Amino acid sequence: MNLLLWIVFGGLAGWVASLIVGQDASMGLVANILVGIAGAMLGGWLADKLGVGSAPGAERPTGLFSFFIAVVGAILVLAVVNLIF
Repeated sequence: MNLLLWIVFGGLAGWVASLIVGQDASMGLVANILVGIAGAMLGGWLADKLGVGSAPGAERPTGLFSFFIAVVGAILVLAVVNLIF
């Protein structure tokens, strides 16, 4: 079940990030999922290092805050990929 949630969550985060960056037309479902999962990992790591691992006033990350962090991480992943290619 967790794998399915990672795929759905990653796909949504990658899709939103590709819309923001302007690459939605050139990315497919698999690319959105991979970018979203990589973005969630990168965003979570950065949030932890910056001390914003959870939403203000919350002990643990909430779903919406986690999604926001994943989208920000996916945007960063897409920006790095755009610089390389």
